[in-house]
Amino acid sequence: MAVLRRTTRRGQGDAVLDDPLDAAQERRVRAVLALGGVPQADLPDGVQQVRLRLLERTASGREAPRDVSAWAAVVASNLAMDWHRARHRQARLGERLAALRQTDQPSGEETSLLSLAVAQGLDELPDIQRQVVVLRFYADLPVRGIAEELGVPEGTVKSRLHTAVRALRARLHEDEVV
Repeated sequence: MAVLRRTTRRGQGDAVLDDPLDAAQERRVRAVLALGGVPQADLPDGVQQVRLRLLERTASGREAPRDVSAWAAVVASNLAMDWHRARHRQARLGERLAALRQTDQPSGEETSLLSLAVAQGLDELPDIQRQVVVLRFYADLPVRGIAEELGVPEGTVKSRLHTAVRALRARLHEDEVV
């Protein structure tokens, strides 16, 4: 495969995989992402996503793209669009949640019942899921902060949160609390 070449580092005798993107291609990917509106702080993640997709493509046995630079630019452009869609989805979700908070003001008794049910549901979650729920919703840490604190990837935090919230939601529906 032309994309993945084996080379040896100077001063080291063991073989390592070359970076599938050369410096010029990486600069181009960063430029496409930046022009696509991706914040500066998220550019390294975007470049890594392009690398990952290139490696996955070659690992799956598909032929390497004829022009890696052009292919990487298209993937970067798609990633920028995905970033905007996710941001827009988050904004809409926040607006809907804010609207729900304003219209639904449960009584003190309903709030106590819901709090008790949530506490019981949290007790039933596995420790790793309970930990991310508490850090996210009670300590109000962002996903990135949780990932840094726990020393795990952001995707792992998101997955644990998703699984935990789904389990809590099912428990609350099962108990007919919500």
